[in-house]
Amino acid sequence: MSKPMGTIPAGFAADADGMLLVGGRRADALVAQADTPMFVYDLALIDRRIRDFRAAFQDVDLHYAIKANSYQPVLRHVAKQVDGLDVASGGELRLALGAGGDPNVISFAGPGKRDVELEQAIASGITLNCESEGEAERAFAIGDRLGRTPRLAVRVNPDFEIKGSGMRMGGGAKPFGVDAARVPALIRRIRSAGADWRGFHIFAGSQALDPAALIEAQRATVALAAEVSQAAGAAPPLVNLGGGFGIPYFNGERPLDIGAVGAALTETLNGRHAILADSRFAIELGRWLVGEAGVYLTRIVDRKESHGRTFLITDGGMHHQLAASGNFGQVIRRNYPVAIASRFGAEPDEETSIVGCLCTPLDRLADDVMTPRAGPGDLVAIFLAGAYGLSASPQAFLAQHPASEMVVGG
Repeated sequence: MSKPMGTIPAGFAADADGMLLVGGRRADALVAQADTPMFVYDLALIDRRIRDFRAAFQDVDLHYAIKANSYQPVLRHVAKQVDGLDVASGGELRLALGAGGDPNVISFAGPGKRDVELEQAIASGITLNCESEGEAERAFAIGDRLGRTPRLAVRVNPDFEIKGSGMRMGGGAKPFGVDAARVPALIRRIRSAGADWRGFHIFAGSQALDPAALIEAQRATVALAAEVSQAAGAAPPLVNLGGGFGIPYFNGERPLDIGAVGAALTETLNGRHAILADSRFAIELGRWLVGEAGVYLTRIVDRKESHGRTFLITDGGMHHQLAASGNFGQVIRRNYPVAIASRFGAEPDEETSIVGCLCTPLDRLADDVMTPRAGPGDLVAIFLAGAYGLSASPQAFLAQHPASEMVVGG
């Protein structure tokens, strides 16, 4: 019995020959430029997402979490249109600066920052989201040694999480952030040490599709920011509300209603406590901005039958697209939206499993899905590949051929 797959996102179509178009260009022409496997990112679809955000969220800054996709042409394009960039390593900081990011609007989160990374951040003038009291003390010492004033925010571990989120980042014991009850004392320490106090980073979860859950979490986040600010006796210049906006990967999932989330946040901010009156607010997004804009293209190199099942074997796999293989957070494996790019839109007529070229049974791109008949030479398209694709995959595994990347549109 065939298994369902997710819905192909809007923005993709076929030409008169049935060939998938990405950003108006034929998939076979794209791979002719760079060969398979490859990722293609449609910048016009990213632009549409940014416009949608601006329409839904009034007077709220938009930050890009570059961990979702740090490919330089994508990063350069996005950096010009957002209000801030959020990085999670010294390497990502270098990428952000290399893409023209303004140090004044770059922030650095992550629980295991090395001293050399703290030094790099302080010397560059970016904001460090402190994950512990010990990290703050190291930043003070490095700032003294460099003769530079550290710019420090506090990442808060809230006492709540986003209900139904795909990855829970807050609530209970966590390696991320400072427990809310300990934050006021740390703020007082930061200010007394002469550091530049920059505000809060409060991230409760990710990949949420329920607008009610996000609305509840954002209300709680604004209330928490006011509570700890009052206790510390200091107003935060910026409150990063985190993100958590999900995209529908799997069968039965529906797109997030950001209009409802934006309207509720406007109401929440209009009624915020006086201590937050002059604070800026930001939402930090990665997956939601770029995920649907990417397609992973891989070529079928073999077609085989085994115990009555048909396998389409490709030259790509989980070493490039770990998430689509089900090995990046899925408890029960489900199918991403997949298509035969060279017969895009054609009626399916057979059940197949699409697998990669690695010698492991984990290397599965689609299980028992209905597709048009395909064989060697045909192209397979894996959608929703714009976020946590190549950057989140074990590219060195088996020393296979690396995937290339390309941008179109925009």
